[in-house]
Amino acid sequence: MVQPKLPTLVTLGHGYSAAALAASLGTGWRRIGTVRSPERADELRRAGVLPVDWADAAAVEAAIGEASHILVSIPPDAEGDPALARFGASLAAARPLWVGYLSTTGVYGDRQGDWVSEASTLRPVNARSERRVAAEAAWRATGLPLHIFRLAGIYGPGRSALDRLREGRAQRIVKDGQIFSRIHRDDIARVLCASIERPRPGAAYNVADDLPAPPQDVIAYAAELLGLPCPPAIAFEDAGLSPMARSFYAESKKVSNRLIREELAVDLAYPDYKAGLRAIRDAGG
Repeated sequence: MVQPKLPTLVTLGHGYSAAALAASLGTGWRRIGTVRSPERADELRRAGVLPVDWADAAAVEAAIGEASHILVSIPPDAEGDPALARFGASLAAARPLWVGYLSTTGVYGDRQGDWVSEASTLRPVNARSERRVAAEAAWRATGLPLHIFRLAGIYGPGRSALDRLREGRAQRIVKDGQIFSRIHRDDIARVLCASIERPRPGAAYNVADDLPAPPQDVIAYAAELLGLPCPPAIAFEDAGLSPMARSFYAESKKVSNRLIREELAVDLAYPDYKAGLRAIRDAGG
């Protein structure tokens, strides 16, 4: 008789969101995450996560074999999905109970400020998002118990408008009609935990808060929280953004989170950027 696996989360790419999930799991879970540097490995050990060197194929394969649950947060590149390319056979043989793939709402492309839901067609407008669409399809084709999470703009401790303001990097860029959706890192973990508890292989979920907002409003509110002068408004055309930053402003949409609320019964801790930024400030972040 095959013995059931111990609850073991393996994160392929133990980044910002994956670390939040690992920290949110209850007692009784083993946590294993892939890393690319000794410094990052030390950070994982301090957090109670067993690090595995991504370059050590045998070690990664062994970790995958132990996994009851797998979270994939490595982005695709021009050659496709790195995890599938290197470890597709090991993933198929592992037979995990749950696989989560972190994608992006960029797969919906530009909607000129309109709403999108999981039923919306995928219309990527740049190569980065086109690779995400291809990666989603490739993971679906594996037959694994896949759950896709399309993340809105991620922020949280150490990665928010508060940090950019304190460091003097914040610009209050104004582009007429521009609107983005966002999600706090800890609410991403909340959604992933809810999916693990209520798996539905084949599902795709938008992960966003309740309040899409223009980016200049977020900067202004963050400045108010910190008691700092609000940066002057800069027209998008005059902002001198990098090609990567400009690409984000090529898309304007509002992302519906109704499915995570209705199906996964998720109650967001930070339903809008104001609640999220206040919590980060109050915690000293």
